[in-house]
Amino acid sequence: MADINRVLVIGATGHVGGQVVSQLAETGVAVRALARKPEAASFAAGVEVAPGDLTQPETLIPALDGVDAVYLTWPLLPAAAADSVVEVIAGRTGRIVLLSSGAVRDDLEKQDNPIGEKHAMVERPIVASGLAWTFLRPYGFATNTLEWAAQTRVGDVVRGAYGAASMTLLHEADIAAVAVRALTTDGHAGARYVLTGSASLRRIDQVAAIGAALGRPLAWEELTREQARRHMDWVPAEYADLVLDGYAAMVDAPGQPTSTVQDVTGSPARTYAQWAVDHAADFA
Repeated sequence: MADINRVLVIGATGHVGGQVVSQLAETGVAVRALARKPEAASFAAGVEVAPGDLTQPETLIPALDGVDAVYLTWPLLPAAAADSVVEVIAGRTGRIVLLSSGAVRDDLEKQDNPIGEKHAMVERPIVASGLAWTFLRPYGFATNTLEWAAQTRVGDVVRGAYGAASMTLLHEADIAAVAVRALTTDGHAGARYVLTGSASLRRIDQVAAIGAALGRPLAWEELTREQARRHMDWVPAEYADLVLDGYAAMVDAPGQPTSTVQDVTGSPARTYAQWAVDHAADFA
């Protein structure tokens, strides 16, 4: 293992960040979780909680004391604010792992979509910082399908658009596993890891997998694009059409799996069916 004794996790209360905290703790590395309201944070015994707020970068200084590496999920804040945050981090540690996005394209000077541009704006100061960096660029998150939980809790029909869209959804534990390797072992500096789930699966079949995990059949009901947009409160309004465009494209051009999770961790990416089992309680 690289000489990494303590890691600061920024975004520790999110799906991926929470897994990063848990998996790091299992390695024996000391884990410090950043929280705007430490008194409201709940982590396993042994995880240190430090106060800090990305909108006030100077508040990160105490949290970075004695830290050898940082995991960063950038929240719903202006991407331009990352410049000051990265400057503070770079002055106090040597390694960073960023949860970025598969929407970022390295062949474009200016990104062709707002999701890619936001994440690219966070990546740029990190590249220029002198930190040893690793970018995780996942495609679809399995947790996005939690949007259906409100429907499955009250009935056996899931309504959505583009049911034939086929995508490679990632278990958050697999993203975290790659992050932990990049945080604690050598050989990942400068890597841009494109992450996917193990197989491409239609949205209709994702719903069937949730039903199997629940032990009751679920039916898919196709909505028009306009109908679906009205129910997309799980995504910022400015990204709704972009998400729907992505679904539409994956009807004819399914997402293709990569082997990155296995290449980095030595274990294949978990299936969506496994994710559904792990999250069955969320849909019940």
